[in-house]
Amino acid sequence: MNKKTKLAIQLIQPKILYFGTPVVLLSTLNEDGTTNLTPMSSAWALGNRIVLGLGGGGKGFANLLRCGECVVNLPDASHWGQVEKLSRLTGANPVPDYKRELYRFEHDKFSAGGFTPLASDIVKPQRVEECPLQIEAKVVNLHHSEGFAIIEVEVQKVHAHEAILLSEQHVNPTAWNPLIYSFRHYFGLDKELGKTFKSET
Repeated sequence: MNKKTKLAIQLIQPKILYFGTPVVLLSTLNEDGTTNLTPMSSAWALGNRIVLGLGGGGKGFANLLRCGECVVNLPDASHWGQVEKLSRLTGANPVPDYKRELYRFEHDKFSAGGFTPLASDIVKPQRVEECPLQIEAKVVNLHHSEGFAIIEVEVQKVHAHEAILLSEQHVNPTAWNPLIYSFRHYFGLDKELGKTFKSET
């Protein structure tokens, strides 16, 4: 009888816990009616709700507090360079003290990232045309503590590129290649390994 090889496991203290989640370009409304884009990587969905994790001192969070609406734009893997162009930009003017060394103010993040704004149907912030999924949403719950905010939003409308669809109710998982942020590196999806018994496609 073969003995199972014991795995080598070590206790660690990672500086970050971005263990691999989709990148979101969060659209929020500025005071002047323009749209701010916030690249973020802490988001997950359950039913018609999406939970967003944001820094509590950023422009995106301030806009959500004031306006209560957003668009959760999901770029695909090909957009990683455009997303990274936004990573050192902030919509806050003046730039907060804790950001001054690494960030600079930019009012028009669409142009800075090479993205195209699209009007939304229900909410005021604009969508990102290039993103294959664009989800209009409204804030329903918010928790703020220790420099971070956890925001629960309710989905109002979902827009999708036809190229990633199987039907009006199903996204084609073999055509959808989300941009994944894993320990501060960008990845796309590898080949399909299988599917859950709950899959309808």
